[in-house]
Amino acid sequence: MRLFLLVAALAASISLARAQPAPAGGAMADVEGVWVSHNELGPKLFGALVIEQGGGVWRASLGRARAQGAALDLAFPDGQGRFRGEVVEGGRAIEGWWVQPPGLPGQAYATPMRLTRTRPHAWRGEVQPLPQRFTLYLNIASDGEGRWVGAFRNPQFNMNGGASRFFVTRSGDTLSFTTPEGKVVREATLSGRGMRVPSPPLPEPLDLQRVGDHSAEPYLPRTIWNKALSPLANTQDGWATARPREMGFDEARLTDLVAAVATSDPFARRPQLIHSLLIARGGRIVVEEYFHGFDRETPHDLRSAGKTFASVMLGAVIAEGGDIGPQTKLFDVLAPDGPFANPDPRKHDITLAHLMTHTSGLACNDNDDASQGNEGMMQGQNTQPNWWRFALDLPVAHPAGARYAYCTAGMNLVGAALHRATGESVAPLFHRLIARPMQFGRYSWNLMPNGEGYLGGGVYMRPRDLLKIGQLFLNDGVWNGRRIVSSDWVKRSSAAHVEISEATTGMNGETFAAVATAGFDGYAWHRYGVRVGAQRIEAFESNGNGGQFLIVVPAYDLVVVITGGNYGQGGIWTRWRDDIVGAQIIPAIQR
Repeated sequence: MRLFLLVAALAASISLARAQPAPAGGAMADVEGVWVSHNELGPKLFGALVIEQGGGVWRASLGRARAQGAALDLAFPDGQGRFRGEVVEGGRAIEGWWVQPPGLPGQAYATPMRLTRTRPHAWRGEVQPLPQRFTLYLNIASDGEGRWVGAFRNPQFNMNGGASRFFVTRSGDTLSFTTPEGKVVREATLSGRGMRVPSPPLPEPLDLQRVGDHSAEPYLPRTIWNKALSPLANTQDGWATARPREMGFDEARLTDLVAAVATSDPFARRPQLIHSLLIARGGRIVVEEYFHGFDRETPHDLRSAGKTFASVMLGAVIAEGGDIGPQTKLFDVLAPDGPFANPDPRKHDITLAHLMTHTSGLACNDNDDASQGNEGMMQGQNTQPNWWRFALDLPVAHPAGARYAYCTAGMNLVGAALHRATGESVAPLFHRLIARPMQFGRYSWNLMPNGEGYLGGGVYMRPRDLLKIGQLFLNDGVWNGRRIVSSDWVKRSSAAHVEISEATTGMNGETFAAVATAGFDGYAWHRYGVRVGAQRIEAFESNGNGGQFLIVVPAYDLVVVITGGNYGQGGIWTRWRDDIVGAQIIPAIQR
C-alpha cells in the first residue's frame, strides 16, 4: 500500500504541458532504443561489523555507536542503523538483528545477523541490509505507423509514469511523453549522449544512458536462448533437486514455458513481468528460473503472500505447547494493553480465526477507500505508530463472522496476539520457529513505525525459501525430518472456512468482480483452486500484489512459487494461477 501511495504521488507530480510538434525525418533515430539509469539509494551502512566489549562498555565499528540499556542495543549516528542482539553459545557468538532506517518503500527493515568470536571479547559479522535500489528503463521505438512510442519500466516498484506506453515527440533537445489525449506527462532533456528525466518520488532527475549491448542488461529479454533449463544448484539449504523428467514431467513443455517467460518483452503493452518461477514435486526442486535481473540469492518482496506466515507461526507456537489457538479471543489476550477506543461488547467475540479469515467485523476493508481501517489509512496516518493499537481502536462494523472484508490490519493483529502469548517479538519468533529450523537464507522483515514486526505482508525473502513453506504443508508439517507444525494444523489451517462471494462481502456483481475472486479462505490461506481444462483442481495458496504466488496442489504433490513485478496490475498477475500452473505446469505432468 505504501508503494501505491508513492505511485499516486508520482502521478500527481507530473507536469501537464502542451505537446510539441515532432520534427521531420530522422530526428528520433538518435534516441531510438533502450535507456537505463541504475541508482543505489542506500542504506549507507553495510559491510564488516566488529563488536568489542571491555570494562562493561560495548564498542562497534561502522562508525561510533552508543549502547543503550542493559541489553546489547547499539545505535549508530544519524539514525543510519541499529543492532540489537545478545551473546549466545557461551560467548562464541552474538545473534541479533540489523535494523536499517526507512528507505524508498517508507518502512524500516530488520535482517537477522550473526557475529562470531574472533578473539576474547570481540565478535565479527557482516551487515547485509536490504538494498534500496531504483532502476528506470525507457524504450523508445516506432510503432510502425509513423509514430514513436516510449515505455518506462521500473522493476522494483513498477512505476511506469501512469501508463504502459506514451507517444514521444521531440523539439530540439526536449523529448515529450504524451497520453493519447495529448497531455505531456513527462519531459526529458538530451545532453551529449545522455538523457535527464524527472522521476518522482526521487528528489532529483535521473540520468539515463543508452544500452549498447542488450545482453548486458538482464532486465531485457534473453536474446540468446539455448533451449535448456538452468542447472539446479545444491545450495546446502535443505532442498533436494531432480531433473523434471525424473519427477514425471514432460521436460520439453517446461522448457518451452521458461523460454516464453525468458524471451518475453517487458516493454509490451501488457507485459508479463515475471521475476522467478520455481517448481517442486515429490519434495524436490525441478525448475528454478529467474528473470529480469533477479537471481537465487536476491530476496523478493512477497507483499500479501507474507500474510500466510501468521498462520504458520500460530501453528508452530501451538506445536510448541503455547496456550493460544484459532478460537482464542483477541481482546481477552490483549486486555493488558487496553483500554481501547470505541468500546463495544462485540469486540470480545473476535477470535484469531476471524482475523485470519478476514471476518473480524472491525471497520476495516482494504477494498473500500472510505473504510477508516483500510491499509492505506493505517499506513498513511502519522498519529499512531503502533499499528496494533490502530486496529484495536477501530469501531465494529459487523458482528464477528458475519461479513468477509479483506483486512490487512486484522491479519497484522495476529502478531500482537503471538507477541502477548509468547513474550517474543514477531520477527525473532518467526526466525526461531520457522526460518532457522527450515534453513532459510537471507531475508528482511518489515517493521511498523514503532519498531515491531509487521505481519500484514511485505517481507523480503528468497523465492526458494517461500517454496519451503508449501513443501512443509505437503509434508504434513515436517521439514527434513523436523516437525514445525502438527499434521492437524496443516489440515485445519488450509481447509476452507469462509466463502468469498457477493453474499458474504455485501458487494454487487460488478464491484465484486473488480476487487475480489470467488472462492474460500482458510486460516491465512486462500482456496481458489486451479483451472485445468474444464476442471478446477483443489489447491491452497498465498498471493500478493504484483504476482507473488505460493500454490500448493496436493493431488499432484506439487508446489509452485512465482514472483513478479506487475504491481497494481491485478488484471495481469491474477491470471498466472490458471494460465501458468493450470494450463502449462500441471498438463506437463505425465505420471
